[in-house]
Amino acid sequence: MRDFPPAVEATEKPETRSPARFLGWLMRTQGALVPLMSVLVAVWQLPSVFSPWILGRAIDAGLVSRDPWATIGWAALLLAAVIVGGAGGVWQHTLVVRSWVIAIYETMKRVGHTTGRLGHVLGRRVPTGEVLSVASSDSDIFGAAIEVVARAAGALIAFGIVCALMFAQSPLLATVVLVVSPLMLAVSAPFLRPLSAAQHAERTQNSELTGQATDIVAGLRILRGIGGERTFGANYARQSQKVRRLGVTVGTWQGAVEAFSVLLSGGLLVLLVWLGTHELVAGRLTLGQLISFVGYALYMLWPLQTFYDLAARWVTALVSAEKTTSLLAQQPPWPQGGAPVAPAPRLVDAASGVVVEPGQYLAIVSTDPDASAALIDRLGRYLPARVHHDNDDEQLKGRALRRARREKLAARAALAEAEAARANERWGVTADGVDLADVDLACYRSRVVVSDSGSLLLSGTLQEALDPWGSHTRQQAEDALVTACAEDVFDALPGGWQGRVDEKGRGLSGGQRQRLVLARALVLDPEVLLLVEPTSAVDAHTEARIAERLPEHRRGRTTVVTTASPLMLAHADAVALLADGIEVARGRHADLLARADYRAVVARGMEESE
Repeated sequence: MRDFPPAVEATEKPETRSPARFLGWLMRTQGALVPLMSVLVAVWQLPSVFSPWILGRAIDAGLVSRDPWATIGWAALLLAAVIVGGAGGVWQHTLVVRSWVIAIYETMKRVGHTTGRLGHVLGRRVPTGEVLSVASSDSDIFGAAIEVVARAAGALIAFGIVCALMFAQSPLLATVVLVVSPLMLAVSAPFLRPLSAAQHAERTQNSELTGQATDIVAGLRILRGIGGERTFGANYARQSQKVRRLGVTVGTWQGAVEAFSVLLSGGLLVLLVWLGTHELVAGRLTLGQLISFVGYALYMLWPLQTFYDLAARWVTALVSAEKTTSLLAQQPPWPQGGAPVAPAPRLVDAASGVVVEPGQYLAIVSTDPDASAALIDRLGRYLPARVHHDNDDEQLKGRALRRARREKLAARAALAEAEAARANERWGVTADGVDLADVDLACYRSRVVVSDSGSLLLSGTLQEALDPWGSHTRQQAEDALVTACAEDVFDALPGGWQGRVDEKGRGLSGGQRQRLVLARALVLDPEVLLLVEPTSAVDAHTEARIAERLPEHRRGRTTVVTTASPLMLAHADAVALLADGIEVARGRHADLLARADYRAVVARGMEESE
């Protein structure tokens, strides 16, 4: 049977005040699906609930009284219960799959929405491995938690029906069940706290392991070049063994909870059989009623096991929800709203004194590469990168571990507050005289685009890699490919435009990947394009061709390039030289070569080109 979840809107703000509230919100987003699943669970259990009572009645009214028609009647009633229960089970399973998929899809879309809103500050707030774990494993845990909640609600309905049937036949035995069952659940509660702590530790370390794997895959080519494969491989092995040990601990506590539940449930079964036998000897129960009570006692194992399963799954879901709410609660630091930005604005950076005129092809040369990178961050309205390391809590336990986690969360919150404070200050860069703090950020980003070495390629076809928006013509893509000298990528991929590009361009060389990123920026054709070292990974001959083609391709558009390559500088309309982050000279490349400080920066590039 095929079923599809409804569309999920990412506009509604999720409940992030606590993990339990988030899980409740996640269930509410499914509407009447969870209550309907609970009802269908109860319907699915009808044969198991009523079969002991029907069997007891058939024995007393049919076999003991030797009435074949009564026996046939009760057998027909049992068959009807089986048919209804089977139909309920089919629909219940269908809705479980539907609910599970919705929970996964809902969580993943929320993560994607949060990632898009945070942009470049996401990695500073939440580790990459944690984001991936929330989108993959945690979303599946939420689906399992919702399923067990619905199953436990249905089990509670079935449990109530069985107790009503037992009260009608023996109030003593029914009272024993009602009193002992809550006590059994209460006795198992002490096992849940160490289980939660073990799951929290395993979940945290697993996120770090995922992050390490992501970093290794992304930098595998570089690691091979510097011989760092063994070092990073050893680090990954140590982290994976740590996760394995924590997984064994989690499994041990889960096994203890399940074993304890089986022990107590079996004890309840023995108690009911013993009491029922004595009731039969005393003449207060018939033979059929005793058999019914044995059936009730056997059936009671299932709802009790379900309640234990609910406790364990809910603890696991709370651990995952804590990580998820920490991610989804993150807010972008940028102020909302602002003035629109005119096409091709004139940009002025007060800190460096750099002025970017509309339609100009400006090159930036800096005695300190970090200063030119900081300039591009300011012009693009991006917060500067800050190094933030989470303390390793591998050897911490108990209160020390909880204190370290609180300090880690506090440090992330302080970083978010500092970024928000910086983002709301005067930015120091004006667009047509308006400070960037007062402009509409979405409008500004649509006109001013930054392309740097950190830009990524997603998996897909070459056409999707160059035009992920799907809004440009093939001719525009071909022109950009030629300007970036990336025709060899087109020729090397089987299928041409429909050839597959791996995630992050893993199947490409560093130069090919860099040229595809450049081509993608050229296809977008923004009014202002800021390029950070766009030819740092290509050879001199390819760089010379790009240097000749790029100004012609961008004619009439504003382009800023940070580079120290004389091949690129020779074709710029103007070159701005920065010293200590301040513009000290501007002119053509040939004129600036008379300056010793300028020659000191570009000399290495001149030697390489020669």
